[in-house]
Amino acid sequence: MIYYDRVGKVYADNSIALEDVSFSVEPGEFISIVGHSGAGKTTLVKMLLAEEKPSSGSVFFESINVHEVPMNRINHLRRKIGTVFQDFRLLPQKTAYENIAFAMEAAGRAEEEIHSDVPHVLDLVDLTDKANNFPDELSGGEQQRIAIARAIVNQPDVIIADEPTGNLDPVNTFEIVQILKKINDLGTTVILTTHNKGVIDALKKRVITMDRGKIIRDDREGKYIL
Repeated sequence: MIYYDRVGKVYADNSIALEDVSFSVEPGEFISIVGHSGAGKTTLVKMLLAEEKPSSGSVFFESINVHEVPMNRINHLRRKIGTVFQDFRLLPQKTAYENIAFAMEAAGRAEEEIHSDVPHVLDLVDLTDKANNFPDELSGGEQQRIAIARAIVNQPDVIIADEPTGNLDPVNTFEIVQILKKINDLGTTVILTTHNKGVIDALKKRVITMDRGKIIRDDREGKYIL
């Protein structure tokens, strides 16, 4: 489904973000990418979204070379990938319901689909009762759950969660991880980047460990080892 083929990234100041990175992700897999800050985790996921271009090598998604997709087709590709960020990125002037609905509107979904699907994903993240709340009326954990609902509402093939628990306390971190596991159990591929040892050790899923732009471990049922 996803394949990184000897990917390298060197920035203009000659700093090396990635070096000879190769791995694949199978459909329905849950994979965690771990490493210290600056290890290359975020650069790696940006490659898949075509937000960064490799200096060498290729990134394939569903047998398509991501960086050969014409600019007018990039959004079509990105709609197959839902993204969750550390800082939530909710629209402050919209309610929880409207934030999720907006993602569907942007994808050209019909009004009846929006009315049907938004309540469904709110229920999935256990926030039906917060549908009419604005982001500043929600806790950090609740905001992240709304962000996850927004990421999955268009039924993407893949969810990228880039340090989604970085701003959360242990209780909310646990809840976010449980939701990501639930999404994965429903068949969606999940790629999680994190430096939270507790999260990784609890998941018991595949772990790719990065250090200074290189993959140094790839364990099928891994723990955080650095």
